[in-house]
Amino acid sequence: MLSGLFFIIQTILSTQLPFSYFFYFLALFRLAIMNYKTCFHLLLALFIPRSVLCLAMTVRNLNSDQFALLEFKDRIAGPQNVLADNWAASTSVCNWIGVSCGILHKRVIALNLTSMNLRGTIPPHLGNLSFLLSLDLSSNHFYGHLPKELGQLHHLRILQLSYNRLNGEIPSWLGNLQRVRRLQMKNNYFTGRIPETLVNISNLEILNLGLNQLSGQVPSSIFKISSLKIIILSNNSLSGSLPNDMCQHLPKLEVFYLRSNELSGNIPSSMGKCSNLKNLSLYLNQLTGIIPRSIGNLTQLKELYLGFNNLEGQIPEEIGNLLGLEMLDIQAIKCLTGQIPTSIFNISSLKTIVLSNNSLSGSLPTDMCQYLPKLELLYLHSNELSGNIPSSMSKCSNLKNLSLSLNQLTGIIPRSIGNLTQLKELYLGFNNLEGQILEEIGNLLGLELLNIQAIKGLTGRIPTSIFNISSLKTIVLSNNSLSGNLPPITNAPKLEILLLWGNKLCGNIPNSISNASMLKQLELSQNLFSGPIPKMLGSLKHLEVLKIFDNNLITGSATDHEWSFLSSLTNCKNLKTISVSGNPLSGVLPTSIGNLSKSLQFFYAGKCELQGIIPMEIGNLTSLLLLQLGNNKLSGLIPASIGGMRNLQSLTFYSNKLGGPISESLCGLERLYEMCLGLNKLHGSIPSCLGNISALRYLCLESNKLSSTIPSTLWNLKDILEIDLSSNHLHNSHAIDVGNLRSLLKLNLSRNLLTGDILSTFGGLQTLVSLDLSNNIRHGHIPESFDRLISLEFLDLCNNNLSGVIPKSLEKLLHLKYFNVSFNRLEGEIPSKGCFSNFSSTSFMKNYALCGPPRLLVPPCKNDLHKNSQMIILVYRQLALS
Repeated sequence: MLSGLFFIIQTILSTQLPFSYFFYFLALFRLAIMNYKTCFHLLLALFIPRSVLCLAMTVRNLNSDQFALLEFKDRIAGPQNVLADNWAASTSVCNWIGVSCGILHKRVIALNLTSMNLRGTIPPHLGNLSFLLSLDLSSNHFYGHLPKELGQLHHLRILQLSYNRLNGEIPSWLGNLQRVRRLQMKNNYFTGRIPETLVNISNLEILNLGLNQLSGQVPSSIFKISSLKIIILSNNSLSGSLPNDMCQHLPKLEVFYLRSNELSGNIPSSMGKCSNLKNLSLYLNQLTGIIPRSIGNLTQLKELYLGFNNLEGQIPEEIGNLLGLEMLDIQAIKCLTGQIPTSIFNISSLKTIVLSNNSLSGSLPTDMCQYLPKLELLYLHSNELSGNIPSSMSKCSNLKNLSLSLNQLTGIIPRSIGNLTQLKELYLGFNNLEGQILEEIGNLLGLELLNIQAIKGLTGRIPTSIFNISSLKTIVLSNNSLSGNLPPITNAPKLEILLLWGNKLCGNIPNSISNASMLKQLELSQNLFSGPIPKMLGSLKHLEVLKIFDNNLITGSATDHEWSFLSSLTNCKNLKTISVSGNPLSGVLPTSIGNLSKSLQFFYAGKCELQGIIPMEIGNLTSLLLLQLGNNKLSGLIPASIGGMRNLQSLTFYSNKLGGPISESLCGLERLYEMCLGLNKLHGSIPSCLGNISALRYLCLESNKLSSTIPSTLWNLKDILEIDLSSNHLHNSHAIDVGNLRSLLKLNLSRNLLTGDILSTFGGLQTLVSLDLSNNIRHGHIPESFDRLISLEFLDLCNNNLSGVIPKSLEKLLHLKYFNVSFNRLEGEIPSKGCFSNFSSTSFMKNYALCGPPRLLVPPCKNDLHKNSQMIILVYRQLALS
């Protein structure tokens, strides 16, 4: 008996029952002395329900926890078998990895398996961990639905399931977990609506359901959970408007993130009552109306994101009351107008201001940086700001990123910008500035990106100091009016992008360009550079894009007949684009062209005075997407090896002296989008297999000596946009049936030997803009179906043997601007309404018997003569009666 009594005493002490229970126990103990059996049984009956039963069952309950966890382990997998090796039945569950037990009752109270790369479904057995206070399975690969048994965890305080692949609807039984304070299920695949039952979690402090696929309205009941400090519902598809009184019951709210949803309606003016709010993000929604002035009451606010909405009006001055604000982001709202409130520039705590892509106007305050000692990022680009760049900008001494591009700023670039020694990125392009780029830019020794482009009033030389900034990775000074020589590139070890195109730079491209050893993109096009293309370009091992077109560059010395610079570029194994068009390079393509980078995709060498043949080695460039050698003096055959360039999408040999037949090997270019071989000396037939290149959209074979029939397979290219076979010796054995060309915009078959009628199927080409069948031997009538060519702007049928009348229905062609049927055998009345009222006599001259008004220099129609004679008789009768 004594051992049993001592056991009960130990139970009272270990379970921390009230001390009054001890005196209650003593009274019972007296009874036990008097009647051993009866009283002891009574004693047990009284104490077991309260404490002893719990302790007596401790081992069994701990076993049930162990069983639940072992079931959990059996249903998941991990790459390193961490649980399999550690969760062994032979050891105490309290010693297992990720498991924590209570100090007194030794039951499992926390399960933390975050970031263990576990995979599987969450088994229902976890619902048996009845003492569980915290469950964290975040950052794993759990999938499937949440088991309803988790709703039995009534002691749960923390539920964290973020960064998994859980799906299905968020279950309503979560409302049963009334003691939960943190509910975090971010970045899963949950769908459906947010359940109203969450209002039952009356102690909830953190609700994070962001980055899911939730839809519907945000339940208004959520805004009545007064304990909430953090609400994150970002990156879903939530819709509807926010309640007008949303902040009435949220006195503790500190973080409110609803970005990237489909919310509409106004920003509630009651937002100002969330007096403890520190972070507010309503970014990327469809909110309308104005920015409420009451936002100025959120004096604890540190971050404010309102951009990418459909708001309108102005930025309220009251924003200036947010004296603790560090981040202000109100961008991409085209109806946001007016000036930037000067009060914003008095918020000394600001680190980031993003007001770009709006319609803000006015000038910047001259003292704008007087009170912004912490400002690190200022983005005001893509607005309508005017006036000068304030010279006081230099007082923003911590500024790292400054973007004023795409405005209407005037004046000069202030020298004081050179004092922003912390600057990493500077964007000033697309303004109305003038003057020169100042040497003081060279003081920005930490600068990584310099972008001052598209300012035609920007003249003078490029400061040499710029190329002494060793930190620079990107220099964009394109499309200005800069002149002079390119300074020596002495210290550019990190430079990756150098864009100087569209200026008036002259002289040689300096050999010091090789000092920019990390260069990936070099664009010097549309300048006045002269002299040889330096072979030192070949030392730029990382070069991907080389554009030097439209200059006065040459290949080298008079004896350098081949393009030796091209041979040097074979060292650039990452090269994707070469563009040297529009330079008087002369010479011939070297066979080493086939040794260029296997990753080369674009090769432009048009209008370069190239001579000689196209080397067959060019076929080695199997990654090429575009090959442009037009407007040169190339001769010989088109190499059959080009047919092996299976990725080619554009082939342009326009305006050369290429001869021979069109090789059938070109039919292997199954991805070809554009083939331009016009203005050459090609002869023979058009390969019928060209009709098998279903990707073809532009086929230009004009002005050659092709003499075959037009293959009927061409009319099967149902998606082709333009066909030009003009000025050849082509003929047709059958009528040309173009009815399948549903997308055709332009068809030119002029100056050939085509015969026969024009089929009515032409009328089905409703997208056709230009049709030229002139200078052939066509006969028959102009089809009435031409009135269905509703997009037609240009129609030339002159110099044929067409007969009959001009269909009056053509007056319906509202877009027709050019019409020519001269030199045919047409007769009858010329239509006079619609587009025909704008055509002159040259459209109808030299026909058989056309008639119409005198302005068209044709005889009047007989009906008109009859009408005129009747009018004269009527006039005479009236005169006689008077």
